[in-house]
Amino acid sequence: MAAHDLPDVTIVADAGMISEANKQAIEAAGLSFILGMKIPEVPYVVAQWRREHPGTPIPGGHIFIQPWPSGSSRPRRDRMIYHQYRSERARRTLRSIDEQVAKAQRAVDGQAPVKRNRFIRLSGATESVNTELVDKAKALAGLKGYITNLAACPDGTPITAEFVISSYHRLFEIEKSFRMSKHDLKARPIYHHKRESIDAHLTIVFAALAVSRWIEARTGWSIKKFVRTARRYRTVRIQAGNHVLTDDPLPADLRDALKQIRSPGGAH
Repeated sequence: MAAHDLPDVTIVADAGMISEANKQAIEAAGLSFILGMKIPEVPYVVAQWRREHPGTPIPGGHIFIQPWPSGSSRPRRDRMIYHQYRSERARRTLRSIDEQVAKAQRAVDGQAPVKRNRFIRLSGATESVNTELVDKAKALAGLKGYITNLAACPDGTPITAEFVISSYHRLFEIEKSFRMSKHDLKARPIYHHKRESIDAHLTIVFAALAVSRWIEARTGWSIKKFVRTARRYRTVRIQAGNHVLTDDPLPADLRDALKQIRSPGGAH
């Protein structure tokens, strides 16, 4: 932070990567975080909404806000938890639950071998479908949790659920980068043992990644499309005495893409 004169750095990560001890270490270092979080039980704010709206489905996109102030026993920054409900997420989850319950029932009935299934309850030699767990899973369907210790957005305005959730979902862009085919960059796994070699390899990989994302931003093309299109063409310049002969077989769309890359606004 000091090296780059940054007032704050926010770590954005998924729930499985950050433990409570990690959160405390992040705060001790003076950093902020936005994290996806697991929801083991139906949150109080969700249960309260359902009690106040019996028989009414939660509207798609609805966000439940749950403040989590710092306690006196373990001082920390105040946190805010957001639970977002999405109808499409609920539909997919409920379909998956129904499929797992059907498999569990077939196993219990002896029509299929007993395999790993969270909805099968084993009590001694007795097998049964865990209906309580099924009901709990269905009650959580469609909900996704997010937690942050940020008090304000980068522009100084109070933190909002929309900012937190959209920031978390930008993780997809990072994951997309690392799902890039190694074939596109002519890269392959390399095993290093010396720190200098590891640092050099990572520097080259991240430099290639940065250039690739910059090309995507400038052209609107995926790096796969750009590489596979551009590699088929060559621009030939032949000088014969005082004359220069050129052969430019580039198609119009590739020529436009290269123009965007070479434009003054694209130089960094």
